[in-house]
Amino acid sequence: MSIREDLLYAVGATEEHYSAGDYIFRESTMPQFYYQVLTGEVKLNNYMDDGKEFIQNILRREESFGTSMLFIHKVYPVNAVAISKCIIIKLRKESFFKLLEDQPHLYLEVFKSLSERLYKKFVLMRKISCHNASERLKEVMQLMKQEQDNQSPFSFEVPLTRQQLASLTGLCIETTIRTIKKMEREKILRIKDRKILY
Repeated sequence: MSIREDLLYAVGATEEHYSAGDYIFRESTMPQFYYQVLTGEVKLNNYMDDGKEFIQNILRREESFGTSMLFIHKVYPVNAVAISKCIIIKLRKESFFKLLEDQPHLYLEVFKSLSERLYKKFVLMRKISCHNASERLKEVMQLMKQEQDNQSPFSFEVPLTRQQLASLTGLCIETTIRTIKKMEREKILRIKDRKILY
């Protein structure tokens, strides 16, 4: 979900530039802004006690993040980290709510987007809780592909690295690589120039 850029700028939104690895916000800090990706990629993640990364989501152009926390006045349960060089539109929390007041149709869009993300999270959590690595990876790929018009086999190029797939599914990188090769042998996916086609 995204809000039209001209509407955001009209109420005081600014652009912030980040390099890969920069934190946009950190876990346990208080939400102050509405964020929307203008260019680049952002991941929402946590680090376990053993230092292992768990990626909650990867966001691209026109996707917003951190929005739900603005409504409940609780600290962020995740970090937001730039994966690549990116530009993020930031709008102060107060201005965000004023925009929603002035443009009430945006409430429906915001809640529809939050509901869609919650639905995907429920589906993904169900699959991640199973022990089958292939099922976990298939579910992540299917959730991304279902937003595409072309649903034919091998038509979707998975925009994630093997490490990102591992972090999204809670698998170790070795298991992820081995499972992807097995899925290719079983004709569940194809690999072309190291890219995964699902």
